[in-house]
Amino acid sequence: MDFTSIVGLIAGLGLVIFGIVFDPSSGVVWATIKNFIDVPSMAITFGGAISATVIAFPITYFKDIPKHMKIIVQRNKYNPQKYIDTIVDFAQEARRKGLLSLEDKANQEQDPFLRNSIMLIVDAIDPAKVREILDDELNGLEDRHSHGWLFYEKFSTFGPAFGMIGTLIGLINMLANLDMNAEGGATRMAQGMATALITTFYGSMLSNLVLTPLAHKLHMRHDEEMVCKEIVVEGVMAIQAGDNPKHIEERLNAYVCENKRIESGGKGQGAAQDASEEKKSKRKKK
Repeated sequence: MDFTSIVGLIAGLGLVIFGIVFDPSSGVVWATIKNFIDVPSMAITFGGAISATVIAFPITYFKDIPKHMKIIVQRNKYNPQKYIDTIVDFAQEARRKGLLSLEDKANQEQDPFLRNSIMLIVDAIDPAKVREILDDELNGLEDRHSHGWLFYEKFSTFGPAFGMIGTLIGLINMLANLDMNAEGGATRMAQGMATALITTFYGSMLSNLVLTPLAHKLHMRHDEEMVCKEIVVEGVMAIQAGDNPKHIEERLNAYVCENKRIESGGKGQGAAQDASEEKKSKRKKK
């Protein structure tokens, strides 16, 4: 299990609550937290954001939420080095016994993409056709995955929007019923202003602490998987071309270095991302 997302969410909520209840002059005052609890504001912000998302997306997107949560809390199961070792093993087997000998080893693989890719070259399909089939599958995978993080990205924009709507509703009601000449009018105005601003607070929390991080985590998981898929494609094409296993390993190790640069955010990150985008555009053109 990858608990970083859960820990981050709990830490974020804890720090916000700490900021709410902490008063430097008198220490921690838990009573102040009730000022940030308003059921109508929650209904406007959360209910409105969900309603707008239901309008924008089919209900099937909501059914995928449990699957997305599982992906987020799971450890990354795609290890580029493991895929490289497997491809090199296939290359050595093909060099010794020929491509047909790979069928039995391919059927033992748990990754369907790797298994099917090897079977394409075992069946002696034209290299150009193999490349086209694999690129189409990667494009389809990217399209399916992008629906997930785009769902949360759009969802995150509705939260602050309905928070602002709730603030406007609160301000309108406050000003419409305001009587500064009445006793306690200024106090009621201040209280009404505080209540009106709570919806903006809810919308910002929903967007920046929950939905936007979820979208980013799904996108990151997709990138991790795509690196391994691209290793499979390049490796399979090299095996079909009869390249030396050592040469194949050296070529595929470049993907591991690229992936590490992306994860570390080092100087090579921009170039790595540009290369990744170039690969995507080439696949789509084909």
